[in-house]
Amino acid sequence: MTGEPLAFSRTKAAAVLAVMLGLWLSLVSPATAGPLGSLRDGLFGRHPSDGRDIAAPLVARYVTEDGDVFTFDRSQSKALLKFDGSFEVWALQPQPAPRGDTIYKNDLGEPVLRATRLGGVTVFTDQRPGGAAAALAGIAPPLKLAIMGPQVLLERLAQASARASRAARRLIQFDAGRPGQEATPISAPLIADAAMVTSEAVVRMSKRSDARKILDHILRVQLVEGSRASVQLDSAGVLEVTVAPPQGLAGRPSSDRIVQVAQSFRQ
Repeated sequence: MTGEPLAFSRTKAAAVLAVMLGLWLSLVSPATAGPLGSLRDGLFGRHPSDGRDIAAPLVARYVTEDGDVFTFDRSQSKALLKFDGSFEVWALQPQPAPRGDTIYKNDLGEPVLRATRLGGVTVFTDQRPGGAAAALAGIAPPLKLAIMGPQVLLERLAQASARASRAARRLIQFDAGRPGQEATPISAPLIADAAMVTSEAVVRMSKRSDARKILDHILRVQLVEGSRASVQLDSAGVLEVTVAPPQGLAGRPSSDRIVQVAQSFRQ
C-alpha cells in the first residue's frame, strides 16, 4: 500500500484549511459578514431568508396568465390597483398572511391581491376568484387623480349620468354637493372619480338577473364631502356617495361597496 504518512497528511490538510479560511476572510468585508460573520454566506453566497432582499418596484405593471394587465402602486398610504381598460382604481388595505405573505383587501374586506415574500403576485377577480398568477412587466407611473376645474367636473357628472341611465334604461341624475357646499379644486377630482365609479356599479347591477329589483330603488345619485368614504341609499331613492378628499383615491367607496349597499336595500 502506498501513500503519505498519517501525521504528514493531517498537517497538510490543516495547512490547506488555514489557507482557505484566510482567503475567505480577505474576501468577506465586515459589512457583509455581520458582527460575527457567516461562513455559509462567505462560501456559498448570501441567500435571502425573509424575502426582503427581493423587492419589486413600488409602482409596477403586471401581466396575468390570462393576459390582463394592471398597475399596482404601493407608493402611497394605501396600495392602489388599476386594470388597463378600466377607470376604477381600487384602494387596498394590506394585511399580513401566513409564510410572510401580504394580502391586499378592498373596502369590503375581500382579497384582491396577494404578494409573497419572494415577490410573487396573485390577483383575484370575478373571472378568477381562485386567483391568477401575475408576472412583473416593468415600472409604471404612480396612480393619481387628475387636476380638473368646475367645467370638467360637470362634464364627468353628465357622462356618469348618461352611462348609468343607459344601463338602467331610465334617467338617473348625478348631482354634486349639498346646498352651500361647492366642489373645490381639491374635491372636484375625487367627486368626478366617485361619479364614474358609481356609474360602473350601476352598469354591473344592470347585468344581474335581478337588476330591476335593485335599480328601481335608485332614482338619483348625490355626491357629497365628508370625513370618511361611505355610501347609503334612502327610501326616497337617493344614493348618497360620500367622499373624503384628503384621502385621495382611497377616499371614496368602491363599486363593490356601492353594489352591496344597493343590493342590501331591497332585502
